Amino acid sequence: MDTRAFKRSLNSSENYHRKGFGHEADVSDQMQSEYQSSLVQQIRANNFTIQRGAVTIRLAEAFGFCWGVERAVAMAYETRQHFPTERIWITNEIIHNPSVNQRLREMNVKFIGVIDGDKDFSGVDRGDVVILPAFGASVQEMQFLNERGCTIVDTTCPWVSKVWTTVEKHKKVDYTSIIHGKYNHEETVATSSFAGKYLIVLNMAEAEYVANYILNGGDRDEFMTKFDHAHSAGFDPDRDLDRVGIANQTTMLKGETEQLGKLFERTMMRKYGPDQLNQHFLSFNTICDATQERQDAMFELVEEKLDLMMVIGGYNSSNTTHLQEIAIERGIPSYHIDSADRIGPGNRIEHKPLKRDLEVAANWLPSGPVVVGITSGASTPDKIVEDVLEKIFALKATVTVAK
Repeated sequence: MDTRAFKRSLNSSENYHRKGFGHEADVSDQMQSEYQSSLVQQIRANNFTIQRGAVTIRLAEAFGFCWGVERAVAMAYETRQHFPTERIWITNEIIHNPSVNQRLREMNVKFIGVIDGDKDFSGVDRGDVVILPAFGASVQEMQFLNERGCTIVDTTCPWVSKVWTTVEKHKKVDYTSIIHGKYNHEETVATSSFAGKYLIVLNMAEAEYVANYILNGGDRDEFMTKFDHAHSAGFDPDRDLDRVGIANQTTMLKGETEQLGKLFERTMMRKYGPDQLNQHFLSFNTICDATQERQDAMFELVEEKLDLMMVIGGYNSSNTTHLQEIAIERGIPSYHIDSADRIGPGNRIEHKPLKRDLEVAANWLPSGPVVVGITSGASTPDKIVEDVLEKIFALKATVTVAK
């Protein structure tokens, strides 16, 4: 499929919208009321630090809602205001934050269901309004909705669209796109739909396996089993890894994406020689600025003396999970929660350790003076951060009294 031609056609359709509907002022006031925090603003103005009693909070210098997320939520709010009586659907979570998605449900925005792993569009009728979330949607979904005669409101983050353009460049010159990401993540599903030949690698270990295969060959069946569900139809590692281009899911760790790109650059240089590198390797910068800023701020924060780290964001949020990884690598006791409701009475907290299910920890907040680092994922409103801070302050007062 000529995805570029399809996008051009879609862009010219009167039923396709990538901008708001003129209700920016009203929506801005509504979002400020629901999602912003005067306490967080106060802490930002105070060198990202606040102390109450025995608790010192240190905020990362970049955290929370990024521009692309804020834009997507605002467009969804505008859509509901502009189409007050029409049925409105969204093809996935607007962003990876449970409270924001619940708010849209309260506004009578319907979420496309999933049956046996596949989205069920059977309830979508001609004339319905369908929102594409910040992660984007696959070409096939867009094509279906366009042919169904739906009004499409596309909130895809421009950084994600930039990655789509990159894999289309790979496709144009018949390169295989090596995509650093999670094969079943909504953004990577969308990105791969714009690619030609592609292979999705999760981490450096998988990338090194592929690099070794490029240089030395290997067991083709083992390769295909290892990357089951993570490659294009008809992909053949013995044929399709001679020319590769690098792309990424925008929320992956910046440093790992850079290392992955350098690994494949060295690999193709070793195999084909420096003078032939440009005929076998392509790389464009597709790392999201906001993701990079939040990761850089987290690296700075964990260099400070912290007793524990609180990472706030949706459990299915990739960028939030990577912030958690940074704290763990520094050996700082770390708790990933999605809302203040996870902090319970009796000094207990329900949290999600990395790569594990939810667990309950007792006596997680120590007695005596404590310094707590705080960051939040790009889909987390400041209001949720404020709620967590207030819970910590209240709990700490209880713990201190009990002591």
